Amino acid sequence: MSEHGTEVPPAAVARPRLFDVVREVVRRRHYSYRTEETYLHWIKRFVYFSGKRHPRELGAAEVTAFLNHLVAQRHVAAATQNQALAALLFLYKEVLALPLPWLDGIEHAKRPARRPTVLTRVEAQRLLAQLRGTKWLMASLLYGAGLRLRECLKLRVKDLDFGYRQILVRDGKGGKDRVTMLPGPLIEPLQAHLVRVQALHEQDVADGCGDVELPDALARKYPRAPYEWGWKFVLRHSFATHLLEGGYDIPPLEIGMRKQCVTATCTC
Repeated sequence: MSEHGTEVPPAAVARPRLFDVVREVVRRRHYSYRTEETYLHWIKRFVYFSGKRHPRELGAAEVTAFLNHLVAQRHVAAATQNQALAALLFLYKEVLALPLPWLDGIEHAKRPARRPTVLTRVEAQRLLAQLRGTKWLMASLLYGAGLRLRECLKLRVKDLDFGYRQILVRDGKGGKDRVTMLPGPLIEPLQAHLVRVQALHEQDVADGCGDVELPDALARKYPRAPYEWGWKFVLRHSFATHLLEGGYDIPPLEIGMRKQCVTATCTC
């Protein structure tokens, strides 16, 4: 109803923006933040490539032209082209609910079979020897614990179990948690790092900052949680290869790294 008591026609009601709808659908399906950003990136590029026309107005010709443009003009790899196609498939099937037959007819680009790059033990040690401080600690975790970069950056204090020498990797690839080893030589450097970071955190809190944003409901229920030390961030093929070379059993390693990673390493 308007301020004059008249009914507002349906056409006058603001429609949600396409990209907002995409975000909503992605989050409803509990996809990772990285997937959300990737899908939005390619959908935006597709819309701008097509003259800012709404995807409902576009079809097989425009999708094919966009994918060909990525290869011919942008020289993207097959994996990148497939990533763009996956985003468009999600857009039409899940967001716009348009299961158009031509979508299933578009072939994925064939990715060349490549073996993962694996450093020798000496090469890995020489690489780590060139690093210092936090960069050395992060690289050592990537190599010594088999972490992905994003997993390392998301580590929290409570994810480190010094007693059992374990690291809990939360929300890893595929949205799954897993436990991996915490190398003994990294325990003291990690503990020293935590002491330094905690001192910085306490100074930030004393200066009136040092908190984190939480969802409203959690913030109301736990008003001190944003200021807790445990919330702070503290901070893969070579790792598996050297474990296998040392006689480590494959089944536990598959559980820690996910079977696909170990299988790829074993075929090298």
